[in-house]
Amino acid sequence: MTTRLRIGFIPLCDAVALLVAADKGFCAAEGLDVELVREVSWSNVRDKLNIGLFDAAHLLAPVAIASSLGLGHVKVPIVAPFTLATNGNAVTVSPWLYNALLAEAPDGLDDPMRSAQALARLVASRKTRGETPLTFGMTFPYSAHNYLLRFWMAAAGVNPDEDVHLVVLPPPYMVDSLANKHVDGFCVGAPWNSVAVDLDIGRILHAGADIVASMSEKVLAVRQVWADENGETLARLLRALARAGEFVEAAGNRDEVCALLAAPNRVGVGPEVIRRTLDGRLTYARGGDVHASDNYFRIAREGAARPNPSHAAWLYAQMVRWGQAPLSPELTTGAKAVFRPDIYDRVFGEWRTEPATSDGVGAFAGPAFRDDDVAAHLRTWATPAPR
Repeated sequence: MTTRLRIGFIPLCDAVALLVAADKGFCAAEGLDVELVREVSWSNVRDKLNIGLFDAAHLLAPVAIASSLGLGHVKVPIVAPFTLATNGNAVTVSPWLYNALLAEAPDGLDDPMRSAQALARLVASRKTRGETPLTFGMTFPYSAHNYLLRFWMAAAGVNPDEDVHLVVLPPPYMVDSLANKHVDGFCVGAPWNSVAVDLDIGRILHAGADIVASMSEKVLAVRQVWADENGETLARLLRALARAGEFVEAAGNRDEVCALLAAPNRVGVGPEVIRRTLDGRLTYARGGDVHASDNYFRIAREGAARPNPSHAAWLYAQMVRWGQAPLSPELTTGAKAVFRPDIYDRVFGEWRTEPATSDGVGAFAGPAFRDDDVAAHLRTWATPAPR
């Protein structure tokens, strides 16, 4: 018997396991007839999932948490039994902003703390001269992009709510917004950072993994009630995604995968740009050196697909830090409960791997994160860093 599923996604490289599972027949092999619906905004994906127009969705990990906790929208319990991508974001700035930051940091901008301190000095000098604040784009208020930008800036004392403007832009609109000077920089997932570099209108400043070494970026999200009522269908979908993830990670399949994602109804950019993402080989400036990283973007290797509740706790901590949520033990527990390694383990057997970092997160600044003491993390950042 074939089961029909309608699944929403945003045109990003981190939807690759979902796209490959549908287009390469892995879903069909599990008896699933999947209709993929390409959306432009995360609010569309969230709302259609919440009201049942989508059975499942490629979703920002923090949105799954926010929906389950009733933050910023109606409360709809969501579960995330599969991580579609770990890491994969980058901070890109306009060439003029890069040069302005470099003028403030003659030793270079490779280190996130040095670049954040350079930003703090630039922000202060612009404020003294009465110039308008810098504007940075991010994809959604409840997104790792928002929290990466804020964590990076605030580590050097920049107040992201007062010293700069943070604006929400759908991922496919980031490049045009930078080209039209509507923003001075942005944080977004692949391939849009590389597209800006190829057009010579942007320069990658940092990969997201340079700011936080290991973070769940996108998840397969389903409503709790749907998961409870469709356990076997969900298991079949997870098996299809796991097979797709293994297919993507095999280097010999990369040309085929990149051609698939390049289709106009999928991600819709050149396969060579997608290939750089999947290979973890980024060019930060047009004509510049290649930056290779095994940690930049992970789909299936090193246990990346298994949901990590510590990541959920860190994301919830950022929601509290930036005034999106109150702090409580109940909400901490609720946030961690959105990520469901127990469902994953029931399908694939209990399997664990050593975390990529000592605390499972690996932020570039501050002490190690403890998912059982969110309050301690927040106390660390109660006082802004000196400029």
